[in-house]
Amino acid sequence: MKKLDTFILKSYLGPLVMTFFIALFILLMQFVWKYIDDLVGKGLEWYIIVKLLFYASSTFVPLALPLAILLSSLMMFGNLGEHYELVTIKAAGISLSRIMRPLIVVSILISGLAFYFSNVVLPFANLKFLSLLYDVREKKLAFNLKEGVFYTGIEGFVIRVGKKEQDGNTIRDVMVYDHTKHQGNVSLTTAEWGRMELSPDKKFLVFRLFNGTNYEERIDLRNNELTRPFQRTEFSEQYQMFDLSAFQLTRTDENLFKKNYEIQNVTQLTRSIDSISIQLSADRKAYETGFMNSLQFSGNLDTVKRYKADTLKKFNPSVIYNFKADTRAKILETALASAKSAKENLATNRENIYNKSKLIYKHQIVYHKKFSFSIACFLLFFIGAPLGAIIRKGGLGMPAVISTLFFILFWVISFVGEKYAVEGVVPAWQGIWYSSAVLMPIGIFLTIKATNDATLFDLDAWTGFFKKLFRVRERTV
Repeated sequence: MKKLDTFILKSYLGPLVMTFFIALFILLMQFVWKYIDDLVGKGLEWYIIVKLLFYASSTFVPLALPLAILLSSLMMFGNLGEHYELVTIKAAGISLSRIMRPLIVVSILISGLAFYFSNVVLPFANLKFLSLLYDVREKKLAFNLKEGVFYTGIEGFVIRVGKKEQDGNTIRDVMVYDHTKHQGNVSLTTAEWGRMELSPDKKFLVFRLFNGTNYEERIDLRNNELTRPFQRTEFSEQYQMFDLSAFQLTRTDENLFKKNYEIQNVTQLTRSIDSISIQLSADRKAYETGFMNSLQFSGNLDTVKRYKADTLKKFNPSVIYNFKADTRAKILETALASAKSAKENLATNRENIYNKSKLIYKHQIVYHKKFSFSIACFLLFFIGAPLGAIIRKGGLGMPAVISTLFFILFWVISFVGEKYAVEGVVPAWQGIWYSSAVLMPIGIFLTIKATNDATLFDLDAWTGFFKKLFRVRERTV
């Protein structure tokens, strides 16, 4: 039996690793295409891109691992059935449940590792990924000076060159507008030609200009608005430096991202939910007290008994005409201002309460997803394994199609449940566990059918079933 267990494990672990990395690669390519505009043209070092892709791939594990388990288990049992190895093992008196026993143990271990990953590794990967992605997206495009185009990438300067030589460093017909004084086009430098060089530390760009002129409006002199002083200075050689620090990738403090719910483990999420809930209750109570005081409501009034009926039906608006015209205008203006203030106050506090409630829902969703991820890995195995034993088709053809359909079903239900939970339509635990609740009966049904050697996908069996069904109906009629 140990040889059989070893054979089953070898047949399963190979496809599992292969399909996992294939799914991870596909999801990673989707990420690259989504953020391609934020990565290209910024002069990023290769190790920065490798780190970003590595952290991004870590965040895709909760999607890639369940799909890999489903596809690999279906492929493995499909291969055994297609090559009649499964029939041979059963003929030796070994049941399907005994064949699945080592894989069940492996699935339990994978589920435990999946929970550890989602609770410990995934928050760290999200922290690194989100902080690095933010810095990459905020980084400016690499310095790219084109012929005949005004370049504004360097803060405080506008540069134009008429022509760039083939060496990439020699420039001709140079114009440099200096806007560092924030006074408009008051300083201009022109030159017949020059050379571009980087400082030894690569933090500054140096223009070595030849045969040029500096034009400057002297707005710093007295009575410059009347005299309009203008200064022109010719030079044979001049150096001008531009700070390139904005083009460097600056790292943001990662502590600023640690309050994000995606970067917290189960313990931290529990504390955050409790603290936000206490703050939300305090805000509701403070708003209720402030609203009652602003409208001068009395807490001693029995509003249920005395104001249950619609008081507007008994209100006579003509009573306002008992006052003088100027007094009446003040009364109406005061009432209108009070109503507008109460409405704005209500809208502001409602938005505040809604945002904090939504933040609590998001924390609860992440909390339950850490558990549902590991359970989904276990349930998808009990869908893929019996399904492969039933269809008896290996390879990446039919198993890939069926696995994709089941995974799309799982993903759609999870996505819809999460959206409902975020909006507060259903509790977070219901929205996240919908998919597991749907997969469990499917897995139980397929396991029972596979154990009993049911011909679930046999066309002849289904044809015979419907023929018998129609015969019974004809007899009853």
